[in-house]
Amino acid sequence: MSHKIAAVFLLMSCLIASAYSAAKVPVAVYYESLCPDSAKFITEQLYPAMKGELRDVVELTFVPFGKSHFSTQGSEVTFTCHHGPNECYGNKVHACAIEHIQANSYQIEFTRESLTLDFVNCLMKAGKNFPDNVYPGQRCAAENNVNNWENIKTCANSTEGSQLLRKAGEATQRLKEPLTSVPTILFNEQFEKKVNERAQVNFIGTICQYVSAPQPRICTAHNGASTSFGLASVSAILSSLMGLWALRYLF
Repeated sequence: MSHKIAAVFLLMSCLIASAYSAAKVPVAVYYESLCPDSAKFITEQLYPAMKGELRDVVELTFVPFGKSHFSTQGSEVTFTCHHGPNECYGNKVHACAIEHIQANSYQIEFTRESLTLDFVNCLMKAGKNFPDNVYPGQRCAAENNVNNWENIKTCANSTEGSQLLRKAGEATQRLKEPLTSVPTILFNEQFEKKVNERAQVNFIGTICQYVSAPQPRICTAHNGASTSFGLASVSAILSSLMGLWALRYLF
């Protein structure tokens, strides 16, 4: 009987672990590098939320293209961007950064995701105000521990940058609902107009509706209520089950 009781304990442990390892919610942000609304959402809603507990429950994807267009002639790709040629360059910088930013093994406090988020936020915060007409890529890289700005810049000024931006354009074109506004935010790869609008003014409240229990504390605080399936509930249920199984085999 002891091996059966051990199996029960193993099952209980797995259930507790699964309660704490809820799947991440896929969130995709379709945006433009010089779009004021994109900047407002990323710097005021997305970035503050993702720097907290939500970073552990969200799988974030940036798609820097928006209402831009591209055409191909042989190996050449030509872009027309919503806010002009400077935005095309900015979109390429974003696409190249998303592709090339890597975490440094000597700086374990940073992840690839956190470095990308910090860099994108810095670029978007700069907006269209570039002192001396200098794009803020190098400054944002230096300020946010991105050590390979030269690689990103080379990419943005080469055919690689064009190909990466083209991929972002193709991803945008594949949306089931054609993109009509920027930014556009998808949750679980699904677009809903009302959800998109709400996320732009209340990202935390919106994402918390998709996060499985047990939810981060920021969600319970934001909703003004405790989760209905926290650890205490899990422990109580598992303790009861364990007791029933033990009694079954002891008597």
